[in-house]
Amino acid sequence: MQARATVSAGYQKTFDLQIPAFKLIERSRKTTKRHLATSASALLWGRYVAPFIPESPQMFRCSTTALLVACFSLLSTHQAFGDTPTHSSWSQWRGPQRNGLVSAADWPSSLKDQHLVEQWSKSLGPSYSGPIISMDRVFVTETQDKQFEVVRALDLKTGKQIWETQWEGSMQVPFFAASNGSWIRATPSLDGDRLYVAGIRDVLVCLDASSGEILWKVDFVADTGSPLPQFGFASSPLVHGDHIYVQAGASLAKLDKLTGKIVWQRLKDDGGMYGSAFSSPIVATIAEVEQLIVQTRTSLAGVSPSDGTVLWTQDISAFRGMNILTPTVVGNSVFTSCYGGRSTMFTIDRQDNDWKVTEAWSHKSQGYMSSPLVIGDYIYLHLKNRRFVCLNSATGAEQWTTTPFGKYWSMIGNGSTILALDESGDLLLIQASPEEFKLLDRVTVGDNAWAHLAVVGEQIYVRNLDSIKAFAWK
Repeated sequence: MQARATVSAGYQKTFDLQIPAFKLIERSRKTTKRHLATSASALLWGRYVAPFIPESPQMFRCSTTALLVACFSLLSTHQAFGDTPTHSSWSQWRGPQRNGLVSAADWPSSLKDQHLVEQWSKSLGPSYSGPIISMDRVFVTETQDKQFEVVRALDLKTGKQIWETQWEGSMQVPFFAASNGSWIRATPSLDGDRLYVAGIRDVLVCLDASSGEILWKVDFVADTGSPLPQFGFASSPLVHGDHIYVQAGASLAKLDKLTGKIVWQRLKDDGGMYGSAFSSPIVATIAEVEQLIVQTRTSLAGVSPSDGTVLWTQDISAFRGMNILTPTVVGNSVFTSCYGGRSTMFTIDRQDNDWKVTEAWSHKSQGYMSSPLVIGDYIYLHLKNRRFVCLNSATGAEQWTTTPFGKYWSMIGNGSTILALDESGDLLLIQASPEEFKLLDRVTVGDNAWAHLAVVGEQIYVRNLDSIKAFAWK
C-alpha cells in the first residue's frame, strides 16, 4: 500500500515540537501517570521548546497556551475514549458514547437567523464517513479520483488543512447499489493521538493524529485471505481498552490498538453478497457481563471482548441481509430493526454460563440505515418507508408515526431534544415527546448529507458529499 502524509507548512514546526509531549501523555495509561506526564510535558515545553519559538511574543504566548490547553484537553479526551465519555469531543461513530446521545447544556430552540451561523466550509471529495472532532482539529475522509483514499486534519476554528495522508484504495460496489457510490464509508475512531480509519477495500489504517503518519495497517484480504467485501468496509471501528474491534475480514476481529496484530476473529462468514457486516459493534454490560453487541448480516450476538467467546446469538432475517443500524441496548435487552423484517426487542438472560434470548416484543416497523435514539422510555426511529416513529421500549406500543419525509436521518439526542440531518441537507430540531411528533424548527444546511451529523459544544458539523461545513449554534 503506497501512502503519503503531508503536513501544511504553517503547522509543521509547532507539531514537530509538540508531538513528543503528546506521546508522553498517551503512553502513560493510568490516570495518575497521565497527570504526572502532563506536568512533565508542560515542563519540557517550557525548558526545551519555548526558547526556539520565533521571536513574536504573541506567537510564543499562543503556542505555549495551546500546548498547555492541549495537554490537559488530552487527558479529558483520553477519558472520553475510555470509560468516561464527555460531550467535549466527537471521537467515533455516533458520538462519545456510540449511542447518538450527548449530555450538554440545553440546545437553542431555533435553527434560524442569528442562532445558526456558518463559520467555515471546505470542499472535499465524496465520503460517507462522519467527521471526528477533538481538541483543535476536525478529521475527515474522502475518496479521490476514484483511486485514492484521503484523510485530512482540519483546523477546528478555520477549516484550514493541517495535514493529509493518502493511499491507494478504491472499488466498485454491485451495480444495483452503484447509486449509493463507491467511496469510503466507515466513520473513523480517535483514541488519544491515534486515528483509526477503515478503508473501503477492507483495510484498517492507524494514523498519528498529530502528523498523519501511518503507524500500521492491516489489509484483511491480503493478511487473512478473506474475500473483498462487495459493498466495502462499512462497519465503523470500536476502540475499547487496549484493543480495537472491527467487523472486517468477513468476521468480528480484535486487534492490538498499538501494533495492529490480530488477536482473534469470530463470527466468520463467507463474505460475498451476503457477508461482511454493514452494522457497527458496541460494548455494553448485560446481565452483569461486559460484552460486545454485534450485528452481522444474518444475526445478533453477544461476544466476550477478552477471549471472543460467543455468549449468545439470535437470527435476524432481513432483505438481502440488510441488517444495517447499530444495535441498541436498553437495560438487559437489545433492540434492532431491519429492512424486510421487523422492529424487535430481545431480552438477554443468564443463569450461570447458560444464556437465553427471548423476544420481548415485535413491531411491524422496518428500520433501514438510521440508528435509533433511546430517550427516557421511548425509542425514536427513522424507517425504510421514510416515516419517523416513536415506540414504547417496554411494550413496543406505537406512540405515533409521521408522514414520510427524508430517505435517511442521522440523529443526536440531548435531554428531550433531537437534532436530525436528512440526506437532502435539511436540519431538523425535534422535541422528543411520546405524546406527539413536534417539529420545532427546520433549515437547509447542505445537500447530499449521508454522513453522520456531529455536535460538539455550540458547534454543528455537517459532512455533505462534496464538502464539510461548521456552524455556530447559539
